[in-house]
Amino acid sequence: MDEQLFFKKLNSLCTSKEIFDFLSSLEVMSDTMASGALQRISEVEVDDNGLKNPEGVLENEVFRALCFQFEFESSKLSNTGLLNALQALIKLRVDPQSTLMASLLSEAEERLGKGQLTVKNLCALGESLLELEGPSCVTLEQIVNHMQEKDIEKWSPREMVMVYKMLQVTVREGEQYQDLVNRLNSATLNIVSQLSPRFTSVILNSLVVLHQTQAVPLVTALCRHSVKHVPYFTGDELVNVLEAFLYFGHREEIFTEALETHVPKSIFSMHPQTVSKVMQYCCQKMILSKPIFDAVAEGFISDADRFTTDQIAGCIVPFGTLNYVPPSASSLFRKLETVLHTRFSHFEPHTLLNLLHSCVLIQRYPVNFLPKIFSPYFLQQLQAQPPGLDRIVTSQLTQLFLTVTLECPFYEGPNLLPKYQVKAFFTSRSSLDVHLLKRVKTGLLYLLKKRIYFASEVSTPYFYTVDIEIKLDEEGFVLPAAQCEEVHRRIALCVDGPNRFCVNSHNLLGEEAIKQRHLQLLGYEVVQIPFFETESLQNCKKMAEYLHKKIFPHTYGLGC
Repeated sequence: MDEQLFFKKLNSLCTSKEIFDFLSSLEVMSDTMASGALQRISEVEVDDNGLKNPEGVLENEVFRALCFQFEFESSKLSNTGLLNALQALIKLRVDPQSTLMASLLSEAEERLGKGQLTVKNLCALGESLLELEGPSCVTLEQIVNHMQEKDIEKWSPREMVMVYKMLQVTVREGEQYQDLVNRLNSATLNIVSQLSPRFTSVILNSLVVLHQTQAVPLVTALCRHSVKHVPYFTGDELVNVLEAFLYFGHREEIFTEALETHVPKSIFSMHPQTVSKVMQYCCQKMILSKPIFDAVAEGFISDADRFTTDQIAGCIVPFGTLNYVPPSASSLFRKLETVLHTRFSHFEPHTLLNLLHSCVLIQRYPVNFLPKIFSPYFLQQLQAQPPGLDRIVTSQLTQLFLTVTLECPFYEGPNLLPKYQVKAFFTSRSSLDVHLLKRVKTGLLYLLKKRIYFASEVSTPYFYTVDIEIKLDEEGFVLPAAQCEEVHRRIALCVDGPNRFCVNSHNLLGEEAIKQRHLQLLGYEVVQIPFFETESLQNCKKMAEYLHKKIFPHTYGLGC
């Protein structure tokens, strides 16, 4: 039968029985046709759970006859027939230790050693070896060495992707194969627009593994190209893409918009790991996407049991970090409480602390679990596991303790022992905007005339640092900052630069929101000075007028 007609007929068949009946009707076929038949059988009979009907395929007489010929005539096979058969038999889960597989592998490796394989053949062999033996396969390095001698410009996208996958496992520390990697990166940049969702994901993942931080044009092009593939990525592929965005520090607004369309539509079918990775992406990039967060909340409420403890924390912590309470908050945190009651002991100590700390940032108080958190046993567990009781961890513990003290007067459980409390909270994202602080201080000096009337970066007895503090007496007069007697009112100016807000938003981050809430409860009058209110103030006098209205709204002519 003509090969073209053979493959046309073969590809129209949908079961292994139809394929075996078709093969039985042929008197003779080439090795390419026979290996193509094996590949078609693997396509229709193998799914995510493996071979659907092992006996019906592996014990079939036609299948056994084909395998017999491949085993005993391997030296007569064409390169294509040999390597296609090898790929199909691996997919069909034929025993890797069988004489059939040993014969095919031995023949393929002999031809590799003689330099008889084309780029396409090399890639097919590399794919088979990765599947069969994994990253430890020594022959992969031999294949990559042959690849170095080939003209990359003539490679297909599939071949480029396969070489990236082999490089992932063969490149060690140092500059080994760096020339090949550089040439591959340059060639890939020219074909980015042709890449499928799977190829885009694989290449981005390889660039992360190979630490290709210098390949900025390629990374940028791939990240932009990935936008149109968002609805078509599998869960694992989307995870790879998100990890690349995080690793390379890349952010595309249109990528976030694509996620905002895709996630709400797919949330109930998305794998929990994919959902968790989407939330990690939003959290690390400080992107408060209400459509994504609302959908994730609904998905968690609907089927929280699907999520592992790490995935639960991955989905819930961003709500606190980015200071967002979804419309379904009451159901969300009721579900979370149920999960914590049933699976409390399954959580890693640091994961649990992160989770509960994030809850108090948005005024969801885990009072039922705090006795366990403050217990000596749990604190010992925290200390025993990396990162131990470092400053971030003790800051979280202290803030939990301060929260129940200030906001949960009904809490009667054990307190956090002083030796676990920090003197001042660790602040990461909420670091002070030095430029904005300087402008505010200049405006205050213009307003109050003397520098002695305000203090900056003031440590309090309550673990928080106040950006600027102003003291007033009982009659409302400003006192020198150093004076401690006759202080009737304390004003805390929170100088909030862009890094204290979610990106492209006026929504304060959770750690800054809780700080301002606690300062108020501790008796401070909190005055927020957000960057977006001061950007248009062009000179010192304008800043002073603005500060006058913000700090002393009922006082006239105060130095201005």
